[in-house]
Amino acid sequence: MLVVHGINQLNIKGRLEVKMIIARSYATQHTRKALAARTASTPLAVRERRQRQLGLAPGPEETDATPDGLSPSDFARYQRHKALDAIPKNPDGKYQSPKEWVLRRNARRSRIRGFRTIRRIVPTKDDPTVTKTVNEVDVVGQPVYLPNIIFRLVRNHTPEGQDYNPFEATFRIPPSITKTDIRSYLLAVYGIKTTYIRTDLYYGRLKPRGASNRKMRSTYKRAVVGLVHPFYYPHRIEDMPEEERENREQSIEQQYFIKEGQEMFAQSRFRSASVTARGQESKQWKFDAGSVKGRGKILREVARRRQLKEQMVSGLVGDWHRTRMEGKTVTVDPPRSRKPKKEAEAKAE
Repeated sequence: MLVVHGINQLNIKGRLEVKMIIARSYATQHTRKALAARTASTPLAVRERRQRQLGLAPGPEETDATPDGLSPSDFARYQRHKALDAIPKNPDGKYQSPKEWVLRRNARRSRIRGFRTIRRIVPTKDDPTVTKTVNEVDVVGQPVYLPNIIFRLVRNHTPEGQDYNPFEATFRIPPSITKTDIRSYLLAVYGIKTTYIRTDLYYGRLKPRGASNRKMRSTYKRAVVGLVHPFYYPHRIEDMPEEERENREQSIEQQYFIKEGQEMFAQSRFRSASVTARGQESKQWKFDAGSVKGRGKILREVARRRQLKEQMVSGLVGDWHRTRMEGKTVTVDPPRSRKPKKEAEAKAE
């Protein structure tokens, strides 16, 4: 099946042309999504400048990239380097195409640093008197130490009605980490190549604790990273079907004992509170899982009992009304005495 894609391309004179490219949908689906993700994550100031200068205003799932995959900034940089004769030439004497140039630049940025290739002359195995030149990899630079930072992977922000973008990954990282650190960390530790990185800083807020104590929520930096290969985040438990969700929760409970840990934590807190109130631990202490503790739980329990009482009274009044409508006499049992049993017996004698 052939489909037609409309792609904007910026020519040398800076004018906007529209070219129609015929491609197979299954061959361009992932590439177009990746380019659309890069366009959507472009800073707002850059998008406004491109719209003002170039007239580019792509939609939510569209891209402003050229057919070779270059962003407007990369294409302008290619034209500038070409005018300065800074673009490498092929063996036929022609300049590299925009696609070849950007692939060469990305390969250089993603290279593994700390290594270099050295040509050495070594004897051959068959005849030691005959030598040959071989390329060997030599390690240079300083020792590399493992990082002591935490990269927390979270789900991407997906607007309602749009599909999850697998060509983006979102991390929560310490505020001191830079974009170069992110690129080097992902490549050196996990072998993940990145296409772009957007960062924004989230400052912590004061969280009230009691009358005077306040705790500052931790400040973190969010990093949105463009991926070369798609990564599909696992489904959330809330999005799973009911049967699959129950199996998942049961599997998590069997592996990590979350509910058991919560019960043990509640027991330890109640036990410590009991010891603090009495001054010493009681031998007859017993944990009651059904007891109500805390002001909020007490108020909810009071409201629940009040609702039950009102329902019981309204039901009894309804029974009396139906009895009267039938012409019968309503009989009410006398209230039970609340006096102690011994006083009631003495009064009867």
